[in-house]
Amino acid sequence: MLKLVHGTPLRGNIVAKALTTRTFATTNVALQPSLAQQAREKRDKTVNTVTLIPGDGVGKELSEAVKAVFAASKAPIEWEQFDLSGHVTSGDTLMKDTLESLRRNKVGLKGTLYTPVSKLGHASFNVSMRKDLDIYGSISLVRNIPGVPSRFQGIDLAIIRENTEGEYSGLEHQSFPGVVESLKIVTRAKTERIARFAFDFALRNNRKKVTCIHKANIMKLGDGLFLETCRDIAKEYEGSGITLNDMIVDNASMQLVSRPQQFDVMVMPNLYGSILSNVGAGLVGGPGLIPGANMGREFAVFEPGCRHVGADISGSNVANPTAMILSSVMMLRHLGLEEHANRISNAVYRTIESGKVKTRDVGGSNSTSEFTDAIISAL
Repeated sequence: MLKLVHGTPLRGNIVAKALTTRTFATTNVALQPSLAQQAREKRDKTVNTVTLIPGDGVGKELSEAVKAVFAASKAPIEWEQFDLSGHVTSGDTLMKDTLESLRRNKVGLKGTLYTPVSKLGHASFNVSMRKDLDIYGSISLVRNIPGVPSRFQGIDLAIIRENTEGEYSGLEHQSFPGVVESLKIVTRAKTERIARFAFDFALRNNRKKVTCIHKANIMKLGDGLFLETCRDIAKEYEGSGITLNDMIVDNASMQLVSRPQQFDVMVMPNLYGSILSNVGAGLVGGPGLIPGANMGREFAVFEPGCRHVGADISGSNVANPTAMILSSVMMLRHLGLEEHANRISNAVYRTIESGKVKTRDVGGSNSTSEFTDAIISAL
């Protein structure tokens, strides 16, 4: 299983333990770096090739912000960029090349790709990518950021959603004119692994509670299986101190906007996760602040936790790059580049907290490029 680590300094963040030089009490031999230190220094200098998919809408602007910050911080990342777009229906070759790059590099950073609403449009490239690579676990990190006004304080939760089935299975057909059947697929095998994913995330990040979100009172078989399986997996973690509770999705929506502090880790099927991650973003300042990741056994693709294209502000240089940059910080942690990750995330938080340079979504008037320059100055 790929490492599950936070991209931002959240509560219980996994941080590499301080490595000290080996000491010799009886000699005056100069201290030598430990093998662990040497390995870390070598890793920090090794160039990692990462697949970059800027995406549609504001994706290109946000990706340029990430590249500028990485260049300024000298992060050892080489980008293999693919300008895939959801607006193009004849992009099969580029889609195949992009997937081939991700399979080769194992790690990617992406913006959101546009998905046409029309029934004549193609299937979502976002969903296809997650299915083809089996990156089944999605994480959106929702927390208060000092310097960003919010109705609530003390919000620090992780929304984990299953990426490859549920309502996003993409199995629809018209059985009779005017009658459409859309299949929601729930399997025990895939529910078991997303449940373990959520509990492992909680265990590794010092989280104490997992809440299963469902609609088992109505969809008794499908969501009933999801809930029952989460309860079964919870038994495997009884000695960890992590507790499981469950909540019907409509009640969870109300609870999230009235007392969000009660949630820690939330696990749910895909559609509920899409909705609640947007609700969570609204609580702490908007989609421009929520980092995210998609994880599987072999591959990891990092992207903002609220998957907004931002077509209405594309090209206007006003989008907030925080979510994209913090998603790239999660990527650095995944690659074991803790020092680079800490340096960039600290610069982001210092810039936001100072309040001197703010994009308009959080009450400021500065541009994307001005905010990016401020982060670079704070490195």
